[in-house]
Amino acid sequence: MNENTFKERLKLFFIKNQRSSLRIRLFNFSLKLLSCLLYIIRVLLENPSQGNEWSHIFWVNRSLPLWGLQVSVALISLFETLLLGYLSYKGNIWEQILRIPFILEIINAVPFIISIFWPSLRNLFVPVFLNCWLAKHALENMINDLHRAIQRTQSAMFNQVLILISTLLCLIFTCICGIQHLERIGKKLNLFDSLYFCIVTFSTVGFGDVTPETWSSKLFVVAMICVALVVLPIQFEQLAYLWMERQKSGGNYSRHRAQTEKHVVLCVSSLKIDLLMDFLNEFYAHPRLQDYYVVILCPTEMDVQVRRVLQIPMWSQRVIYLQGSALKDQDLLRAKMDDAEACFILSSRCEVDRTSSDHQTILRAWAVKDFAPNCPLYVQILKPENKFHIKFADHVVCEEEFKYAMLALNCICPATSTLITLLVHTSRGQEGQQSPEQWQKTYGRCSGNEVYHIVLEESTFFAEYEGKSFTYASFHAHKKFGVCLIGVRREDNKNILLNPGPRYIMNATDICFYINITKEENSAFKNQDQQRKSNLPRSFYHGPSRLPVHSIIASMGTVAIDLQDTSCRSASGPTLSLPVEGSKEIRRPSIAPVLEVADTSSIQTCDLLSDQSEDETAPDEEISSNLEYAKGYPPYSPYIGSSPTFCHLLQEKVPFCCLRLDKSCQHNYYEDAKAYGFKNKLIIVAAETAGNGLYNFIVPLRAYYRPKKELNPIVLLLDNPPDMHFLDAICWFPMVYYMVGSIDNLDDLLRCGVTFAANMVVVDKESTMSAEEDYMADAKTIVNVQTLFRLFSSLSIITELTHPANMRFMQFRAKDCYSLALSKLEKKERERGSNLAFMFRLPFAAGRVFSISMLDTLLYQSFVKDYMISITRLLLGLDTIPGSGFLCSMKITEDDLWVRTYARLYQKLCSSTGDVPIGIYRTESQKLTTSESREITSQSQISISVEEWEDTKDSKDQGQHRSNHRNSTSSDQSDHPLLRRKSMQWARRLSRKGPKHSGKTAEKITQQRLNLYRRSERQELAELVKNRMKHLGLSTVGYDEMNDHQSTLSYILINPSPDTRLELNDVVYLIRPDPLAYLPNSEPSRKNSICNATGQDSREETQL
Repeated sequence: MNENTFKERLKLFFIKNQRSSLRIRLFNFSLKLLSCLLYIIRVLLENPSQGNEWSHIFWVNRSLPLWGLQVSVALISLFETLLLGYLSYKGNIWEQILRIPFILEIINAVPFIISIFWPSLRNLFVPVFLNCWLAKHALENMINDLHRAIQRTQSAMFNQVLILISTLLCLIFTCICGIQHLERIGKKLNLFDSLYFCIVTFSTVGFGDVTPETWSSKLFVVAMICVALVVLPIQFEQLAYLWMERQKSGGNYSRHRAQTEKHVVLCVSSLKIDLLMDFLNEFYAHPRLQDYYVVILCPTEMDVQVRRVLQIPMWSQRVIYLQGSALKDQDLLRAKMDDAEACFILSSRCEVDRTSSDHQTILRAWAVKDFAPNCPLYVQILKPENKFHIKFADHVVCEEEFKYAMLALNCICPATSTLITLLVHTSRGQEGQQSPEQWQKTYGRCSGNEVYHIVLEESTFFAEYEGKSFTYASFHAHKKFGVCLIGVRREDNKNILLNPGPRYIMNATDICFYINITKEENSAFKNQDQQRKSNLPRSFYHGPSRLPVHSIIASMGTVAIDLQDTSCRSASGPTLSLPVEGSKEIRRPSIAPVLEVADTSSIQTCDLLSDQSEDETAPDEEISSNLEYAKGYPPYSPYIGSSPTFCHLLQEKVPFCCLRLDKSCQHNYYEDAKAYGFKNKLIIVAAETAGNGLYNFIVPLRAYYRPKKELNPIVLLLDNPPDMHFLDAICWFPMVYYMVGSIDNLDDLLRCGVTFAANMVVVDKESTMSAEEDYMADAKTIVNVQTLFRLFSSLSIITELTHPANMRFMQFRAKDCYSLALSKLEKKERERGSNLAFMFRLPFAAGRVFSISMLDTLLYQSFVKDYMISITRLLLGLDTIPGSGFLCSMKITEDDLWVRTYARLYQKLCSSTGDVPIGIYRTESQKLTTSESREITSQSQISISVEEWEDTKDSKDQGQHRSNHRNSTSSDQSDHPLLRRKSMQWARRLSRKGPKHSGKTAEKITQQRLNLYRRSERQELAELVKNRMKHLGLSTVGYDEMNDHQSTLSYILINPSPDTRLELNDVVYLIRPDPLAYLPNSEPSRKNSICNATGQDSREETQL
């Protein structure tokens, strides 16, 4: 095709060129509107005659100037139409002629052109008002050309609404003009009366005050109604379809709103109601985020539950759902990602293939970073080996890293998972305050403690401690204000130091991190004018309940807690005083004061490193058996990106065959855990596969600051054999073994040493994380753990669940009234809008159940507190920074009760070892109701008097034969005492019906049957376990068959008040200073020859 021809040049100008074509369309649209305007002017200027002749239908009065204008418009319109038809001609002339716009153009333009040559036709009526339809057609073409010209497309909804409105206007305008003209021979209606009639008619009101009289106008009205009934429903159907599609996709987020308001974007592959509510509740829990909008970008359609929630007025005004993909720039543009304050990218943990889910998350993070490089990224990743792909993100939470480290610390610091969960949830400490139980009130109030930060020189809490030691500032701030200073960060340093110790001197520009009910900016302080009446400053802490702390001398360098006058103390609160009698004669052990500046000679380095020094100086049997340990960095990491941690390591790596617990090899002949003769109890981890995240379970338990003599053997009970890369990583750690088996199999549990294990950790299996029915993903895990709980009641079981709502089934007892009362309390707290409604469930409060979804709030909270991930990683031991402390615990024994209060313990620790306590794990006896105690008694020991068959000696003799009858029987009868009683009655009647001269054989059989039914369920299960152990050749010595912890409850007190009484068996959470920070030339000591011996080859084999 030759583009230089005249036709092609015209086509380029009128059609192809976007800008010139747009101008032509705009001119054509204006021309059609002008023709309609001229028609209205003609009608208004006309003075119709009084007659009713039909000639008035065909002839009108048209002035010469008006005729001239209409002829000019008609000429130009016809010429343009013919020219465009010529340029669009493609060989079929009828296709051009039979088009409706062309026919309308001929009807409206040709009569005017004819009247030029035939003057008598100048007053001929021409339906020029039909040009409105041509104007509508020109408008549609103009919008299309406009989109092409500006290279931007409006939504289909905009186009459809525009078409609908223009169609409706054209119908009304056509009806008005048509009725007005046809009534020239009737009522002589003007344009306004016609407009009124059309509106009343089309709105189906029909007042009847204005009606057409002639049959022609009536017929025209009928025709227009028929056209409207055909045209308008089609338009409305298309509009409704587009509206439904828009509702599904969510439309667009306004650019104007994005530039004037603040919003964040949440990118997920599938949105569940639990995830959405966790995000919204935690995000909007902060006051300064109330004006933020949340834009959800999800590729799937919104489900019914999410749609129902987003229709609630509280969320509908500030949460916008957009259906789209983060990999499409168009969808990112719809979400206005470049203007967003932050982007949260979450992985779908309920997928069968978690690696594939991580890959999708990585691509989303890359796409967002490419589209909006300045938008802060908050990314959740599942597997640790994929973490290094998103190092560029501002904040990253690796699920498996946190999960396994938290489960590991649960074994040595009980309920660490609950402690961290409560710290990373936003709460005001109002949970449980309406409960009659005192422990629930205290536990709920302390759960409101969170981590906050403030610059020291701007702080009322810490400003006076500038130039003083960290431990001095922490102790006195807790005594004076009830806040717990846990860490600092230098102004010119990015690293946070948890409890840097007494040698750390506070600077004015230091950023202080502390635990408190509320941040200092929201705290209320009493006026200091009261000091004119008293020289002793009073407590300034104002939490949910005032702390009764009296007579504190904060300005003195040496503070000792002595006996105080308790006349002004609260009658109900705990006191610091000793009993009155003999108080003058009894002298308590003194506590050294906390020094303002650490004295080098007074720092008890030997105390800080006492465990290590004992390991070095006191050789034990392990050292004599050539199992000496070294300290160093693990020479092999199973994945890229793992943080190096100084650990206890073996001098030489263990052969892979020796890592198998239940298989003998040429190096040892042990085939079960009992044969190894471990001095400490086992920690058993039941997992599906030995993923790279499991490495983070071992590292915290083998960290260098753990005492060597307290290291627990670790047994990995795996469903599938581990690969070589994982074995290469764990073979350097002491006392780490694995075994292929399942918790479904009792024999596997017994072989791996469950009967003398300290903790059993049950990790959620990846293959069961997804289920067709919601919350059913945990069904298998829950039932297996319940079986463990029934078989080994003394075993401490720590379980990971997929859904937090399922924790109510842990250690489930259907007739437990106390658990039912806690269920009601949970419902009430949820109705009050609490983010921690599940906190009063006994398994969660005791730290025996955990769900990784509880840690999702850690990522959300990082938007306001960008330090929370770093602090959590330091607490869990995932990161180790020189000079930063670590989380550990100490148990309160009878020898420690002389300390009496938490404040005295705080001073004792700060003045001696430099430890900073942050909370208490308390265990109390559970108060049972009368019905519960009766039920437990009836289940545990059923004593039924059986007349002549009661013989204790024979019962003991026959006890050894019980297993022959009940090896694999169920416990149905033990669950129903009524059935057991009926069986006893049946046995009694049967014995009485027998002959009086029955021999000793019959008596023994009957006695055996009676003893069988007299056993409790616990005894039956104990015998089942013992029989299996005997069958496997395992020793039953030490198997505690009756020890049951069901009658106790445990809970956590985070940052309790200084006057909190210490109780026996309390476990105190401590942040202990880094021992290596007090050793001279400590850096060289961190190096280990093992790392040099292995060389670089092993590191290059790290699995990607």
